Amino acid sequence: MIFEELGLDGVHLVEPKVHGDARGAFVELFVGERLHAATGRPMEVAQVNCSVSRRGTIRGIHLTAAPPGEAKYVTCVSGSIVDMVVDVRVGSPTYGASVAIPLDDVRRRAVYIPAGFGHGFAAVSETAVVAYMCDRVYTPGKAISIDPLDPRLALPWPAMDDIVLSDKDRTAPTLAQTEALGVLPSYADLRAEVLSGPRA
Repeated sequence: MIFEELGLDGVHLVEPKVHGDARGAFVELFVGERLHAATGRPMEVAQVNCSVSRRGTIRGIHLTAAPPGEAKYVTCVSGSIVDMVVDVRVGSPTYGASVAIPLDDVRRRAVYIPAGFGHGFAAVSETAVVAYMCDRVYTPGKAISIDPLDPRLALPWPAMDDIVLSDKDRTAPTLAQTEALGVLPSYADLRAEVLSGPRA
């Protein structure tokens, strides 16, 4: 299992070893101890979600307000997606920057996303099944959505003939509007939390 930081503080691509034979394949998708050793951030899984999306669907950009924030570990178990991570930590030197990562059911790669980052993905196969582990249970009152088509972010979504969005994502505020609401996480606070050790 290989971990590679992706240019955004703490965001890592995880490349597992796929063991194939005549029966098919086996892969260790998540190993908590290895993730902790590679990233310096422990992750205890509190909730596992699965979504099924048709081609052209964009889900996101979503995050959980901090505190408590929410870390995610995302993989595509069937089909293929372009996963999107956006730095929305106010005060961060990479604020507004993004990284797009192809995930599919062949290489079985995953992305680790620390608390404080926005996340979304686009389904590029006919059907894409995405599973993601979270270190916090979903808290509706803490959920934040940002317009995935915000021109200021100019996220590098794949070219698609027909984009499918939920009503929530279609009407979500831009990054600037969300920042003005005062709900985005603080880079300084999150960095201090990392340095102080595991979250309660």
